[in-house]
Amino acid sequence: MRAYELAIIIRPTVDDTRVAEVVEKVKQDVQSFNGQVTAEKMWGRRGLAYPIEKHREGIYVLFELNMPPDSLTQFEQNLKLSEEIIRYMLVKI
Repeated sequence: MRAYELAIIIRPTVDDTRVAEVVEKVKQDVQSFNGQVTAEKMWGRRGLAYPIEKHREGIYVLFELNMPPDSLTQFEQNLKLSEEIIRYMLVKI
């Protein structure tokens, strides 16, 4: 297992209950790939450096997680398929 940091940006039009559902879905995806979330930080609504899909702000959430490297491709595919997540970045720590 390797340590990773995942930052996601959720559409600003998503309400608070749906944001909590998206965060929970990401946690479940990590666990389904034999990983574990070690930390979660809700940064909240912030402005974007440039527009993404015509949005000028987004809801930022940062995760620290441990996952096997061979499951990253499928995990990233799941992140891409989420309509609420407009951008993500996954880096090895």
